[in-house]
Amino acid sequence: MKVILLCDVKGQGKKDQIVNVSDGYARNFLFPQKKAVPADAKATNELKNKEESKQFKINEDRKAAMALAEKINNVEIEVVMGHGADGRLYGSVTAKDIAEQLNKKLGIEVDKRKILLKDSIRAYGKHDVTLKILGEINAKFIVYVHE
Repeated sequence: MKVILLCDVKGQGKKDQIVNVSDGYARNFLFPQKKAVPADAKATNELKNKEESKQFKINEDRKAAMALAEKINNVEIEVVMGHGADGRLYGSVTAKDIAEQLNKKLGIEVDKRKILLKDSIRAYGKHDVTLKILGEINAKFIVYVHE
């Protein structure tokens, strides 16, 4: 008997999979515990529609991430930092500072945890920074630190 699993079932398969099980196992275990439904035309069609909508949402998220990456790529951000008598920075430029400057310049809310810094920025000058947007979609931009 073909059934659609409503949750992960050990030894049978994952949620939303169509699997072939024995009639007794389906009637006596899977159906009473609401772990599966029969794979009739209606249920199969609902599963197909659910998968299509999930794929559509993934594609829309990917398009939005690509647009955001295009907007952020090659942007130049300026950060003003104070320095001591010897010309060294007080502290360092953090991901939080960079996220605030991106918000000021572009009006984009960026999670500071998505900003990838190789090392903390502790010197004046030009620094390349990467923003991880979605999966393998990244945006690279430049941070200028000056007095």
